[in-house]
Amino acid sequence: MPQAQPEPTAEEGREERPWRRIEDLAEVEAWPEVCAYIDTLEEADWVHAAAHLPAEVLAEVLEHVDSETAAACLERLPTTQAAEAIEEIDPHAAATILEELPSDERIDLLAQLGDEELEAILSEVAAETDREARELLAYPADSAGGLMRTEFFSVAERATIQEVTDELRAHPEFTDYQIQYVYVADDEGRLAGVLPLRALLLGARESSAAEVMIPDPLRVGATATAGELDDLFEEYSFLGMPVVDDKGVLLGIVHRASVEEATTEAAQAETMKALGIASGEELRSMPLHLRAGRRLSWLSVNIGLNVLAASIIAAHQDTLQAVIALAVFLPMISDMSGCSGNQAVAVSLRELSLGVLRPNELLRVLGKEAAVGVINGVVLGLLIGVVAAVWQGNAALGWVVGGALAINTVVAVSIGGALPLVIRRLGQDPALASGPVLTTVTDMCGFFFALTFAGVALDRLVA
Repeated sequence: MPQAQPEPTAEEGREERPWRRIEDLAEVEAWPEVCAYIDTLEEADWVHAAAHLPAEVLAEVLEHVDSETAAACLERLPTTQAAEAIEEIDPHAAATILEELPSDERIDLLAQLGDEELEAILSEVAAETDREARELLAYPADSAGGLMRTEFFSVAERATIQEVTDELRAHPEFTDYQIQYVYVADDEGRLAGVLPLRALLLGARESSAAEVMIPDPLRVGATATAGELDDLFEEYSFLGMPVVDDKGVLLGIVHRASVEEATTEAAQAETMKALGIASGEELRSMPLHLRAGRRLSWLSVNIGLNVLAASIIAAHQDTLQAVIALAVFLPMISDMSGCSGNQAVAVSLRELSLGVLRPNELLRVLGKEAAVGVINGVVLGLLIGVVAAVWQGNAALGWVVGGALAINTVVAVSIGGALPLVIRRLGQDPALASGPVLTTVTDMCGFFFALTFAGVALDRLVA
């Protein structure tokens, strides 16, 4: 018989929650002990602990640990939480930490700050960092300019292979930026070609970069969107791509991983909005009132919308009481139609975000989605109709339920595809409003079709 395990002591419980230990030490301002304790943690455990700390406590801790440790933590924290901590830190200390971050991570954080905090921090950084930050902040966050890193290794066309390899050995920090190519620039800084590492290893030492480089490599403009970059990386198996300005001058490198992260975050943000979380990223470390308020913004509106759906049922109480079996299928009709409509919403939102669809293409979207809705509606209607007819032994019930689902699917898919375009034309956020509106409309239409059809066929349903 297994023996009962002893309950963990309070001290052991705190060791399993290192943020508690850090909070206790921070409360008595035992900063040397805080730093020593953090040094004992694995980086993943330190980041996990930091994510549980209130913003003001995390800010104090980051001010006292070394700047490299602080930067490593901020780089792995959700951007929203990292920015909240940076805003609480003394501007000089914040500038020191941000100088340790790669340029793309630094810009992501700075872009989250208010104007006052941003100016205070930029006044403390080096002049070159200040100039670079302001240039990068001018680009949209989801463009090549907003995603690129300005740390890259470039050489002149006349440089020899020997000189290039010597320079690489003298500056091993370049290997921190996933170096796969050495970029070759002309005297004006324009991208001329790339040197694969194979050329550096096997090329003649006295050969010039211009002689062994791959000329005219693929490049992207600084204004290329995340969608365009995603398509390029899908087509080409590069780990990174050079970013140039209008004159062809090399500005930086955008990495595949950065693009994948940006597109994933954009998709997650759209999903959060579609679920009714009004703005940005939600973290459980945020204040309770803020989290509740964000969720309530559309949930409260939904109360009014759902009253409309309920009124449809109220207007057909007699029919529903006479055919009680119909109550089993009403949720299925609204749910299946809603799922079909949300698929169409997702496609329209993605195409709008990628720029391949414009709000004035409403009729085209309606036609294409209606065709899909007819096919899917007929198939789904037949399936649920057969189930209803066999279960109750009543073919009329099958026709009522199946017909309601088929027609409602066409409506849901058509509205789901068109709704984001309409909302965008009205100047509102389609990701935030489309989901709740679609859900209520499909509920109302589904209830209306099913109960109306049942009222018409009532004699056969109750016979």
